[in-house]
Amino acid sequence: MTALVAALALTSGCGLDPIETPHAGTDPAAPGSPAASPAPSPAAPGATGSGATTAAALLASLPVKGRAPMTGYDRAHFGPAWLDADRNGCDTRNDVLREQLTDRAVRAGSRDCVVTAGTLEDPYTATSIDFVYGDGTLVDIDHVVALGNAWATGAHRWDIRNRAALANDPMNLLAVDASANRQKGDGDAATWLPPSKRFRCSYVARQVGVKAKYGLWVTPAERQAIERVLASCPGQAPVPGSGAPVRVDHELGDPGAPVTGTPPAGTPGGASAFESCTAARAAGATPVRRGHPGYGAHLDGDGDGVACE
Repeated sequence: MTALVAALALTSGCGLDPIETPHAGTDPAAPGSPAASPAPSPAAPGATGSGATTAAALLASLPVKGRAPMTGYDRAHFGPAWLDADRNGCDTRNDVLREQLTDRAVRAGSRDCVVTAGTLEDPYTATSIDFVYGDGTLVDIDHVVALGNAWATGAHRWDIRNRAALANDPMNLLAVDASANRQKGDGDAATWLPPSKRFRCSYVARQVGVKAKYGLWVTPAERQAIERVLASCPGQAPVPGSGAPVRVDHELGDPGAPVTGTPPAGTPGGASAFESCTAARAAGATPVRRGHPGYGAHLDGDGDGVACE
């Protein structure tokens, strides 16, 4: 995670080192999802854009194609939220909060993992946010290349371990204002840019770097939008690489099927919420996301909308 600190120093996006050379010998986008094509991905993760000295040059190396259908998309195809991808004993969400928040407080007995308070200098809105554990309206961890966008630009053909790597790569993660992140949704640069104009060069450069590392393509509209932003900062360097692999070494099943198992009625958090994560796991319903009848705030300790990760 140390590379993340350097990456977050970006405000105007100038003066950073070039992106790392993509990993050699990685498993190319192996089919594995129910929506996968029998053919291999046209661009293997880690195989694109080596040696570019500007974000614009790296963008020029990316394939340009239309969006693939969202058929079969589900957050579960990208692995647990949040996985301890680097096996440091802390989940990715708390790793990001520890790196990006200042004046941090952590929960006693959590091995300094669980962040309970801190201050975020939000890159998307250029405002200061006082983070409080359990308040899900304050800070989100944004996938800079949104997972839905990744699915529609190549990730639908990958093995779940490639997708889990993308979902947990520090290069693709920023702690940001929750409202701005939810306005973005699964949008790309053609449909959403940060309100803070001074951060836009850094933002699109990060999207380009992530897409290059993982072999994703851009749509024509997305490429044009990124080109317009980079035209205002022609010397914008690619963001530094995180050093994270493009395939996690965890054994992950791909739980693409809809949740089965009926939560018991009359339990805390709602008429049908699970009483505990143990009960949710016994029903085969984890993780339980906000909006599912089994979800309850008492199950979601970090308030991120995903319980019993």
